Amino acid sequence: MRNNSFKRSILLPVLVIMGLYFSGFAASGLSGIDIDTLRKAGRLLGFSFSQNQAEVMMPSVRVHMQSAETIRSAELDNDVPLPLVFDPLPPGYEVPVSGLNTTWRIPEEVILPEDLEQLAFFSIPELASLIRSGRISSEDLTLFFLDRLEKYGDTLEAVVTLTRERALQHARIADQEIGSGLYRGPLHGIPYGVKDLFSVEGYVTSWGAMPFKNQRIENTASVVKKLDEAGAVLVAKLTLGSLAMGDVWYGGQTRNPWNLEQGSSGSSAGSAAAVSAGLLPFALGTETLGSLVSPSTRCGISSLRPTFGRVSRSGAMALSWSMDKIGPMARSAEDNAIVFDVISGVDGLDQSLVDAGFYFDYNQDVTNLRVGYIRDFFDEDYTGSDLDKQVLVDMEGMGVELVPVNWEFSLPVNALRIILMAEAAAAFDKLTTTGLDSMLVNQEINAWPNLFRAARFIPAVEYINANRIRYQLSVEVNELMDDFDVIITPSFGGNQLMVTNLTGHPCLVVPNGFTQQGSPHSISFIGKLFEEDKLLALGHAWQQNTAHHLQRPPLFDSSLNYNNK
Repeated sequence: MRNNSFKRSILLPVLVIMGLYFSGFAASGLSGIDIDTLRKAGRLLGFSFSQNQAEVMMPSVRVHMQSAETIRSAELDNDVPLPLVFDPLPPGYEVPVSGLNTTWRIPEEVILPEDLEQLAFFSIPELASLIRSGRISSEDLTLFFLDRLEKYGDTLEAVVTLTRERALQHARIADQEIGSGLYRGPLHGIPYGVKDLFSVEGYVTSWGAMPFKNQRIENTASVVKKLDEAGAVLVAKLTLGSLAMGDVWYGGQTRNPWNLEQGSSGSSAGSAAAVSAGLLPFALGTETLGSLVSPSTRCGISSLRPTFGRVSRSGAMALSWSMDKIGPMARSAEDNAIVFDVISGVDGLDQSLVDAGFYFDYNQDVTNLRVGYIRDFFDEDYTGSDLDKQVLVDMEGMGVELVPVNWEFSLPVNALRIILMAEAAAAFDKLTTTGLDSMLVNQEINAWPNLFRAARFIPAVEYINANRIRYQLSVEVNELMDDFDVIITPSFGGNQLMVTNLTGHPCLVVPNGFTQQGSPHSISFIGKLFEEDKLLALGHAWQQNTAHHLQRPPLFDSSLNYNNK
C-alpha cells in the first residue's frame, strides 16, 4: 500500500515558479528587473503593488529569480519523477481489495475460418481459444497482424514502428510454452500494440514529436513488461498526437477507419484506429483529459480509463504527473477487462500505485447494481442524443433500475485546467527554454508550443490553490458516488470528462451506434474509485444484448458475412 508521507500530499511541481518571474524579464536575467517591470508584472497577475511595496519586494524577487534561473539550468529529463504524488482517495475511503482471481471464459469450439481475414475482428477469447487448442500458432497469428499493419498502416497513418524481430521471438517462445503445457492465460500468444509514448528497449520512442523522432530510451515500460509476463506479443508502436495532444504527429495525421477524410482524434490516435480497423486485437493508450475517450468514440471501439493509481506509468512519457492514466483499448468491455487484469497493480516504481485487487465476475447480477444517469446531460440537444437515450431504454429492458443524478458542483471546475497546463509545461520545460518547441508540427494557438509558453504565467500560488480546490471536488464527487455503483453519461456531456479526470475516477467508454452522418458514437460509464469491476460488468452485460461493438469499418473488412460470425 502507501509507505511515503509525501504520497498524501497534493502534487507540487517544483518547476512551476511564480508567474511574475516569466512576465518578460526572466529572459533578460536579473539585470532586466526594475521597479516598473515588477509593478507591471503584478498588474498582469491581478495585483496593484505600490511603489513602496515593489521596492520592498525587489530583494526577495531577485533571490527567487536567481533560484528560478538555477533550476532552469538543471538537467531534468522527462522521466525524472515528482516525489509528491496526487492521491485521489478522500479521508476514510477504503480501497476494495479482492482476493479472487478471475477465471476467464475461453470458448472451446472456435473454428479457424477458411477466410483468415476474419481473424482481424475476432475477440481476445476467440483468438485465445484458437491458440490454446493449437488451431493456429502465435507465430502465424503474429505474422497475420504484422501483414495487416503493413498493408493498412500507411493508409491510416497509424504506425510508427513495427517491432517485428521482437514480436516473432516472443511468439515463438509462446508457442514453445503452450506446446509444453505452460499456458499463461488468455493473452498468451496474442499480438498487440502500444501508443508510442511507452519505452521499449531497442526501439525508438518518438512521443509523436519531431524533436524526439529518433529518441531511444533503453528500458521497457512496466505495462509492456507485465504483458510480456502474460505471454502477449508486442508487434507495433502506434501513433499519437504530438506530445499526447490530438491526432497530428510528425509524420502526418492519423485517420479514422470509418472516414479516411477525418482524423481519428487523439491523442491515443493510432491505438484506436488500429483496433477499429482490425489491425490488432487490442492496444494500450493513455488519457490525461480525453485521450482515450475521444479517439475511442471517433473510431467506434471500447476502452477503459482506470482509476488514477491503478496502472503503472513507469516508462511512459509524463505529461501531467497528477492526471496521466494508462488504459486498454479493444473491441469490447470483456476484452478490456482481460487486458486490465494484466496491466494493473504495483510495480515498485510508480509511487502513485495502490495495491487493489481486480475480479471480473461473469455472474454479476447487474440488476443489483445501483445505476444513475445524469439527466440534465441527456436532456440536452446534441448530435447522437437519440443513441444515448436508447442506452437508457436498453438498461431498463435488462431490468436495471435507473436513478437520475444531479451533477452540479459549486466549485470552479474549468479553472482547474491550469493544473494540467502547469504540469505539462514543467514536463517539457526544456523544449521551451531551448527553442526546440519550434520543431513541433502544430504551432497553432491551442497547440503545445503556445500553451507551454503561456503556462509560464500561471502563478505557483494559484496552482497550489487549484489543487486544494481539486481536493474539495474529489470529496464532493465521492460523496455523490456513495449512492451509486455506476453513473451513465453522454461521453462529452457537460464537464464530467474534466471532473472525472481531475478526481481520478474510472470510466468505460463503449460504442452505441452511428449518428445520422454515419459517424460512430459512444456512451460512458463512470465508476467508483478502484471499482472497475462493476463498470466492466455492466458494460459487458449491455454489450451481450446489443451489437454495436461488433460493427466493422467496411474499408478494412474483406468478409461479406461477418455479422453471422
